[in-house]
Amino acid sequence: MSANPQTRRVLSGMRPTGPLHLGNYHGALRSWVELQYQYECFFFIADWHALTTGYDDTSHLQEHIQAVLVDWLAAGLNPGVATLFIQSHVPEHAELHLLLSMMTPLGWLERVPTYKEQQAELRDKDLATYGFLGYPLLQSADILL
Repeated sequence: MSANPQTRRVLSGMRPTGPLHLGNYHGALRSWVELQYQYECFFFIADWHALTTGYDDTSHLQEHIQAVLVDWLAAGLNPGVATLFIQSHVPEHAELHLLLSMMTPLGWLERVPTYKEQQAELRDKDLATYGFLGYPLLQSADILL
C-alpha cells in the first residue's frame, strides 16, 4: 500500500482473554477478512489491554495469544496483505501510553462513562488499578501510533 495521506487505514485489536468463539467471528473477524483487501489494515493482539482486567492471573496469557493468532489465520486474515502484530512487541505503545498518562488529569479518566459501568459489571474483581483507569490512554496510544 502507498504511504499516500489519502490511504484509508483500519486499526483493530482483540484482547486474548480466552478462546475465541462464534461471536468473535461474526462480530469482527468476518469483516476484518473483507477489510484487509479494501484498506491498509493493522490488526493487533491487545495483550496489554487484557492485563487491565486480567492482571491477577497471567498464567495462560501466552497460550491465549497463540490461540488468537491461529484463529485469525484460520478465519482468513492474511499476513501477506494485512499487518498482524502483538501489542507488547511494539515498545512505542508503552512509551506513548506513559507519556499520555503523565499529562492526563485523573478526573478526566474517572469521568469516562464506561469506567463506572465496567466497575459495576466486574465488581467481583479488584479494579482499583491505574491500568484499568488508564485503559482509554492505552487505546489512544494504539490509535496514535
